[in-house]
Amino acid sequence: MSADERNPFTAIDHVQLAMPPGQEQAARIFYAGILGMRSRGGCWFQSGDVQIHLGVEADFRPAKKAHPALRCANYDALLMTLRASGIDVYEVADIPGVRRCHIHDCFGNRLELIAT
Repeated sequence: MSADERNPFTAIDHVQLAMPPGQEQAARIFYAGILGMRSRGGCWFQSGDVQIHLGVEADFRPAKKAHPALRCANYDALLMTLRASGIDVYEVADIPGVRRCHIHDCFGNRLELIAT
């Protein structure tokens, strides 16, 4: 079995999260304004190769456990921006040598941030 057969995937193209109807502007404020991702139109956001797509769900319920984990080039600066924006940051120290935290977007979806 070749390496390609053992490892058929090389990266995640994008992650889709849900949001309630009519909240596109709130998504833009959070993902583009606070997290600093580039808006790609609609509710697609991108930072380098990382892409997040928010889709509308009429019976929306936030993802409280399931989450994307994003590696952060400037973790400390991002945490300062988040806290200054009133975002609660829950730092976790359960993996030795790994700096990481959990936050929730403006809809209550959980995101994990990992220092690189």
